[in-house]
Formats: sequence, structure tokens, C-alpha cells
Amino acid sequence: MHIFRDIEFQSKQLKREVIFDIIGPSKSPDNLPLLLMNDGQDFDQLEIIKILDAYYKKGGKPFLFVGIHCNANRMQEYGTAGYIDYKKRGSLATAYSNFICQEFVPHIQNLYQTSPLAADNHFCGFSLGGLSAFDIAFDNPHLFSKVGVFSGSFWWRDKDYNAGFVEDNDRIMHKKVKNGSYKKGMEFWLQCGTDDEKADRNKNGIIDSIDDTQDIIKELKNIGFSDREITYVEIQKGQHNFGTWSKAFPQFLDWLL
Repeated sequence: MHIFRDIEFQSKQLKREVIFDIIGPSKSPDNLPLLLMNDGQDFDQLEIIKILDAYYKKGGKPFLFVGIHCNANRMQEYGTAGYIDYKKRGSLATAYSNFICQEFVPHIQNLYQTSPLAADNHFCGFSLGGLSAFDIAFDNPHLFSKVGVFSGSFWWRDKDYNAGFVEDNDRIMHKKVKNGSYKKGMEFWLQCGTDDEKADRNKNGIIDSIDDTQDIIKELKNIGFSDREITYVEIQKGQHNFGTWSKAFPQFLDWLL
């Protein structure tokens, strides 16, 4: 594998320097599939070098992995484009989406000769970074076809739980999906751990992270996505951390490629 760390890119949209890491196959044909990952600063916690080494040793399809670092503005840049949450977080989510779609993907495609086809471009993330990846991919099916979300922050909401919060109305990504439309060629991989958290706001015996993810799946199906296009992985005793996500990532790669 070829590994390049701490590459710099100056973003006009974000008005800052963005750092990213790249792992490519030893032999790099043109039109490589591309996988972007949010929270690239956690590259080492994910143990992605070890994961990809094992992936290629068993004959995995070549692709370009790009981990995009966030900075102190993570709670503002990640989120849902066009919608801030009830604490005014996610105010830069639109700028981050524009950075990915208008600046970064074209830059990577031009510099590394990756595939221009949406069918070969994918995005993934963890927790709030997973929500961001889902949101950007869902809004831009002309650029992305597959998205992976590990313990996604689908609780992202525009009302506090103590201020009249209603599940069916106030979870932002659920509303975006409900008001969206079916996107042909798009597929979703959604992972939760049974120990992601302890909270159970509606007292139904199911933790909120699983409830919120399963409800996203319901909304996707309501607008036309089939079981074939949605993969849900629930890890028994899985937690909201890179220990669990690292164990799940090889399964995600097998699904992706």
C-alpha cells in the first residue's frame, strides 16, 4: 500500500486549511473507486492501516481511502446542511458539504485519477461524522452512491427533549429523508452497538441510537428504498468507540466493494 499522511488543502468554503490522509493500493490503476471518511484525525484509532493490509491480502478490490481531518469546529461543520440543531450547532454544515462536493472531490479526482462515476464514490463516518456523511451523500446522489454510518448521531434534533420534542417531527435527518425522494443507485450501511448508550427517551426498551437508526431505515423505505439497498448491522455489546468501529470496518469494506 501507499500511505501519505497530513496532506494540506486550502478550502475557500471553510476558509481554513484542511488536513487529510490517503491510503492507496500498491498498484494504482486509473478510475479507482473512492472512499471518503470523516474524522480522519482518528485514522490511528481506527487501525485503518492494519484493516486495509488484511483487506488487500485477501484479494480486496483496489480503491483510494481518504481520511479528512476535522478541527475545533467539528460541532459546527458536521451536522445537516441547511439545518442547525436546537443548540445552534451545525452552522457550517452547508459550507462543509460545499467543500466536499465542490472543492475536495474534484481535487481528489483530478490529482489521483479516481473514478468520476457516482457509482464508484462513497462516504463514511462515525457518530456525528456519520450523520454528516449520510447527509452529504443523501443530498448529492450525483456524486455518491454508497454511505456507511457507524453509530450515527441520528438524534440530531431541532427541539430539546424538555421543550416539546416529538420524535416524528423534530429529528432533523428523519425529516430530510421524509421530505426527500428515492435516489436510484444509492445504498446504505448502518451500524449500531447494543451498548452504544444507555438512554431510552421513549421508554420502549430500545436504546435511542438503535431506535433512531431503525427509524431512519423506516423513512428510507417509505420513500422507496428496498431491503436490498439498506444493510443494518447490530453488534451485540458494541460500544460507541473505535474499538467497536474498527471491528466492524472490515465487514463494511466487504459490503462496499
